[in-house]
This record gives sequence, structure tokens and C-alpha cells, in this order.
Amino acid sequence: MKKQVFLLFILVFSALPDISAQPDTLSEVNPAILGVLVINGDTLYYASIEEVSISAQRRFSSRRDYRRYQRLIHNVKVAYPYAQKAAGILEEMNHEFLKLETDRERRRYVKKVEERLMDEFGDDLKSLTITQGQILIKLIDRETGDTSYELLRELRGSFSAFFWQSIARLFGSNLKSEYDPLYEDRLIEDIIFLIEIGEL
Repeated sequence: MKKQVFLLFILVFSALPDISAQPDTLSEVNPAILGVLVINGDTLYYASIEEVSISAQRRFSSRRDYRRYQRLIHNVKVAYPYAQKAAGILEEMNHEFLKLETDRERRRYVKKVEERLMDEFGDDLKSLTITQGQILIKLIDRETGDTSYELLRELRGSFSAFFWQSIARLFGSNLKSEYDPLYEDRLIEDIIFLIEIGEL
């Protein structure tokens, strides 16, 4: 019995890591693996871990609902990159506007950007379906914090915003549409989340 206890004792202690290998000072801790925070003389070690995303597998009550969801995924994938580009261009324009001194310079700049956008994206945007256009209008609000109508009014004036709103209404769209990630646009928000984490 004593031999078994002694053998167990040797096995347990040989399995433990070498205590002398532990750092004696805080400077020996690898900051890439473990962080150190000192609060009121107490030393706290912390580690950063990668974010883990968990989403429930979506269930559909019918084949029709499944097809509708697949179409929505397709439409969001088409419209989302344009909304992101719009947000980037708007941010660039805001920086440039701060440098311009007169309204005339600002109008010239807006016209120049508009021509560049039409050359770069005009054909692509014209090929969007009405549904993709409606999703794009909402995603622009999501990405910029302003509705398409507000952006048009700021950049082109009230008359132009009213004109384009009238055209949009003829096609069943609304430039004043706001993005509602909690209720009306919850599915779109879920799809964007899945796109951003690489699931779609």
C-alpha cells in the first residue's frame, strides 16, 4: 500500500508544470498572451479571447418562406456593398466640405462627385431591381445615419430631394425610409451579421 501511495505521489508531482518556469516579475509575462492590470496595488491578469458568434439555425414553416428568405439574402448581398461605398464616399465628402469656403465651390464639388459616381456605378445601380433599390435605401440609412432624402436635401437642395422622392414614390419606394434593425428590418440585420462574420 505504501508503494502505491508513493508511486501516485511521484506521478502527480511529475505531471505538474515546473514551478520555477513561472515568471517572478510582471515584466516576464508575455503581453501578447496575458495582460496585466494593477488596481490599488492588486495585480490582475487577464486574457483577450476572440469573439464567438452564435446564431440559431433558421427554421421555415413552408418552402415558400424558405425561397423568400433566400431571395432576401441575394438582394441584401447585392445592395449592401453599395451602401458601404456610399458611407465611405459621404465621409470623404464631409472631410472635403470642411476645406471648401464658398457655396459655389461646394456645388462644384458635389457635381464632380456625382459625375464620378455615375461613371463608376451608374450602370450597376440602374440594373438593380425595385426590391434591391428599396433595400439599398434602407441600408444607406443604416450605414450613414441619414435617410436618402436627408442626404439629397443636404447635398442637392430641397427641390431636388422632393423631385427624386416623387420619382421613388412612383416606383413604390420611399427615400425617407428609415432602417429599423429591431423590428421591420430584423431579417436584413441578421443577414448582414451573417455576411460580416463570413457565414454567407
